[in-house]
Amino acid sequence: MTELLHSEEYGDVIAEEDFDREKLKTYLSERISEAQLPMEVHQFRGGHSNLTYLLRFGEQEWVMRRPPLGPVPPTAHDMSREYRVLSALWRVYPPAPRTILFCEDAGVIGAPFYVMERRRGLVIRMRQPLPPELDTGSESRRRLSAAFIDALAQLHNVDYGAIGLGALGRPQGFVERQITGWMTRWERAKTREVALMNRLGEWFLSHMPAPQTPTLLHNDFFLHNVMFDRRDSSKLSAVLDWEMCTLGDPMVDLGITLAYWRESTDAEELLALAEGYPHTTLPGFLRREQLAERYARETGRDLSALPYYVALAHWKTATVVEQIYSRYARGQTSDPRFAIMGRQPPVLAQAAAEIVRRLGFAA
Repeated sequence: MTELLHSEEYGDVIAEEDFDREKLKTYLSERISEAQLPMEVHQFRGGHSNLTYLLRFGEQEWVMRRPPLGPVPPTAHDMSREYRVLSALWRVYPPAPRTILFCEDAGVIGAPFYVMERRRGLVIRMRQPLPPELDTGSESRRRLSAAFIDALAQLHNVDYGAIGLGALGRPQGFVERQITGWMTRWERAKTREVALMNRLGEWFLSHMPAPQTPTLLHNDFFLHNVMFDRRDSSKLSAVLDWEMCTLGDPMVDLGITLAYWRESTDAEELLALAEGYPHTTLPGFLRREQLAERYARETGRDLSALPYYVALAHWKTATVVEQIYSRYARGQTSDPRFAIMGRQPPVLAQAAAEIVRRLGFAA
């Protein structure tokens, strides 16, 4: 059973994403005693951004992360930033994996990278069936939903200054910079015109809510970026993918979380993006409104402007997806998963527009 689970979780390294293993082995063995043993390398499946590998030295297993191949947006995929965040956070926030080592020398594997502990658990993957070990009962799904949103609330309650992350970002003007930055990224990445994207960006800029007290933001907190305990799915064993962590308005994080969380009443085109697996529409999963209410109880924050941030998240995700698709369209990767992603940005833009029309947007 263990090997079956492993085969679904990771496999052989994709040829174009391989590296000089001898150089890596030498680098690690000079710095970590466990790395003296023979090294096995596998690549974790899934994910559309940073590349993640399993490094095995006998019984010892670590995870290595590096940026994707090809040109990447400025300031994106910053391994040193991700390493810095986790190095401080794991001590006070249990779902954060412990870091082991950071390498800024791109000559070792072709890019900066870091190594962290390997966490084990259940991952609910996008566009795939739920893990067979996951309890299908409604009460179990309710507890899973609660644990998920509680983990976001707990992150937002971390005193980032006390753990040395006070200089991680610039909270003042954060939302405005997000909007203008993603407008620029859209122009750079777009493979066709989607006029609604430009009109939405302008509307978001002119209708920004008053900011809330800043917190640590994960910036990509959704169901597929967390890992649940195999024995008890009401507990998280890890929160993954910290590459975009920063300081800013916590409503940005909550908006992202809820924008990814599908309900059966959502537009058919939006549900179709899950390619047959809109997991959170199943009985037992909490509704977005229930998640928001639980978050508010845990944090005491005002959620009156939340629809704005959910719409903003859809709009931002449209650009994220376009950036990924453009790498495929421009021949920077041959990963077949990226081939069909070009249809998603217009759907996400429309989902954003449907929300803000209720707030006065006209297009």
